[in-house]
Amino acid sequence: MLAQLGGNHAKILVSTLLLAVVLSATAAQALDASGMPVVVTPLASRTETASGQPITLPQNNVQVLVSAYQIAPGATLPVHKHPFPRYAYVEAGTLQVTNVETGKSNTYQTGDFIIEMIGQWHQATNVGADPVKLLVIDQVEEGTKNTVLRQ
Repeated sequence: MLAQLGGNHAKILVSTLLLAVVLSATAAQALDASGMPVVVTPLASRTETASGQPITLPQNNVQVLVSAYQIAPGATLPVHKHPFPRYAYVEAGTLQVTNVETGKSNTYQTGDFIIEMIGQWHQATNVGADPVKLLVIDQVEEGTKNTVLRQ
C-alpha cells in the first residue's frame, strides 16, 4: 500500500502513525507518571447471607440506599428483619448480631463486611466500649424500606 501512495504521501502516513503511537504511549505513561498508587483491597466475596441464605435481589425497579449508622456502646437495636438485601461495612467498633429465630449470633469488628440475613428476625447489640460505625447499603424495590420492626 505504501508503494502505491508515492513518496510524500507514504512519509506523511508513516509520520502520522508514529505520532499516534508516541501520543498513545505518552498518555499511558502520563497515567503512571504521578507515582500515586491505587490500592484495591478485596473486602468480601460471598454468595450467601450471614445465615446461609442465597443472596437474591429485588425483581422490580431496584433502588440502592446508602446510610451511615452510629450505635452507642451498650445499645441494642429492636428486633427487625429485612425483606431485601442489606450489606454493612464495620468502620469501627464491635457488633453482635443475633438471629432470634435460631439463637445463633455472629460478632463483627472493625473491617468486617456483613451480608445481613433476609426475612429473618434478628437484632444487633454494640458489645464494645466504643461506638459502632457502619456504612450500610440496601438494595430495595424503589420506594420501599428495608427494615421491618417486629410488633
